[in-house]
Amino acid sequence: MKTVKICLNSIDKVKSFVNDITKFDYDFDLVSGRYVIDAKSIMGIFSLDLSKPIDLNIHADDNMDEILEVLKPYIID
Repeated sequence: MKTVKICLNSIDKVKSFVNDITKFDYDFDLVSGRYVIDAKSIMGIFSLDLSKPIDLNIHADDNMDEILEVLKPYIID
């Protein structure tokens, strides 16, 4: 598992993020405080506070480089 910080500060960003990660068969969880939601759920994402960066847990053993390349527009340092 790998954790990265992402920023989803607009509706368009949320939609494109969900479209991008649904291409993968792995599980993705968004963690905000004590809430953990399925990152492939648009409704779940909108239940979080999107004004701050969110932790994304990527549950993948392989293809990590490919996944991180797709997620590059959302990842913050």
